[in-house]
Amino acid sequence: MNSDSLRARRRRSTHAALAAHGEAWVWLTGGCLALAMAMIIGLLSYIVSEGVATFWPRPLDLLELADGRKVLGEETGRDTAPDGSGRRLVRTANFELTGKHFEWFADGEVKATTRPAEATVVERLEGGRFQGFPSRLLHGDEVVATGGEGAWQGFVAHHPDVRRRWREAWRIDKGDRGDLQRRLRAARLAVVRAELASGADSPARAAAVAAEATVAAGVAEEERRLDERTAALRADNEGWGLEFTTAPGETVVLPLAEIVRAWQPNKLSFPERLGVYASRWGEFLGDDPREANSAGGVFPAIWGTIAMTLIMALLVAPFGVLAALYLREYASRGPMTAAVRIAINNLAGVPSIVYGAFGLGFFCYVLGGSIDELLFRPALIADGQPTFGTGGLLWASLTLALLTLPVVIVATEEALSAVPNSMREGSYACGASKWQTIRRIVLPRALPGIMTGLILAMARGAGEVAPLMLVGVKKLALDLPIDGTFPFVHPEREFMHLAYLIYDVGFQSPNSQAAKPMVFTITFLLVAIIALLNVAAIWIRGRLRRRYVSQQF
Repeated sequence: MNSDSLRARRRRSTHAALAAHGEAWVWLTGGCLALAMAMIIGLLSYIVSEGVATFWPRPLDLLELADGRKVLGEETGRDTAPDGSGRRLVRTANFELTGKHFEWFADGEVKATTRPAEATVVERLEGGRFQGFPSRLLHGDEVVATGGEGAWQGFVAHHPDVRRRWREAWRIDKGDRGDLQRRLRAARLAVVRAELASGADSPARAAAVAAEATVAAGVAEEERRLDERTAALRADNEGWGLEFTTAPGETVVLPLAEIVRAWQPNKLSFPERLGVYASRWGEFLGDDPREANSAGGVFPAIWGTIAMTLIMALLVAPFGVLAALYLREYASRGPMTAAVRIAINNLAGVPSIVYGAFGLGFFCYVLGGSIDELLFRPALIADGQPTFGTGGLLWASLTLALLTLPVVIVATEEALSAVPNSMREGSYACGASKWQTIRRIVLPRALPGIMTGLILAMARGAGEVAPLMLVGVKKLALDLPIDGTFPFVHPEREFMHLAYLIYDVGFQSPNSQAAKPMVFTITFLLVAIIALLNVAAIWIRGRLRRRYVSQQF
């Protein structure tokens, strides 16, 4: 045998040995895993970086343009113009004056860029952001302070008191007046119930009418007291205003009660920047939304997302575990059981909007309508609207429980099948019944796997949008499905949800460019909430595994 044929045989044997050991497949699978991890980490890093940086106070630039104009704004991005030159995107704000929130400027248009120390950013209750230079602090016809520094120091001194009075009046309007209306509604419903039960001329109805009159008189007196209090608060705030001069030279007076916060970013120290940053995050996490959900807070959506996810988990867990127990431990092997398993696997691939349509038709109209007919007919007559026969937190949770049920069933079956049969046989040999074996041997060892299915179900259900649009989610629902009246939690009420809020702010907002940072922030918050819920579930799963399972399965 010559040397060439010997070298060829060695190459073939080397290639065969590599193929036999799977070296190529190891590299291929490892590369695919690395690519998938890079994509996931890149996506999460992008969301986190954009979401975390949204509320950081950026400097304000004063641009002097070639045409003589002056523009004050916050640079939010750079791009390349169609002619190949550079350009910058500036948040000019002052929409009521300019008709624009953002504007592009080519580098050739800008003659000079400065950062004036007194340039001020103002966040308002309505009208969006305002940017300018403070000139005077006014209280009616009186000039309290003048000059840029004097006006700003006067604003810093008086604005907290104005905002405190505004918040007190707002709490009265939202909370106290709402309680009064609920008392009136309950008295009116009592009259209707008495009439339906005893007749229009019955003593019971007359007593209910008298009670309603007493409640109405008390409510009227309380309303008068609240009107006096809110009028006094608003009178104290009346006339307070901060006068601004814009970059083009226009003069605008902003009422102090309409200013949420203001800061001068070009002269903030790092601790002061952190203070503004923390204040904006606090508002975002704890307040109600405003400006068509594009500003303010998202607390109602946070509450709705967590409540719906937890209720869904509580509903899907028992049904999924019981169904898997029957299929694995009790059902005999045969074509019917195989057909049921195939149907469960197919249900996992049904589009979520189909579940939403089913939830609207069955849970809301059929089941909810039946509950209204049986229990709440007086309310329907008095209010002219359904109580349970419309979308709400409970029906949304049930719909998503139905959507995630296949995930829990499949994961539970896998966990049950991983319990060694020898443990079942040992239990039977000791005289235990089948249910005792399942309850004391099988289920404890399968609990970590069951928790895995529940984690997957929570992760999927928390991010769904399409079904919620049909069965209970609302663009704006500031009243939480919980209050101080019995039964405290009202699952029939509509609610807000972070995933739907992303859709609404990102695609329904009249100013998409200004809404983009808020979309990233809400997305980051939704991912963080899902991660926290999953971490809690994983911690519970770990404790169960250490307690019941000696080895993973």
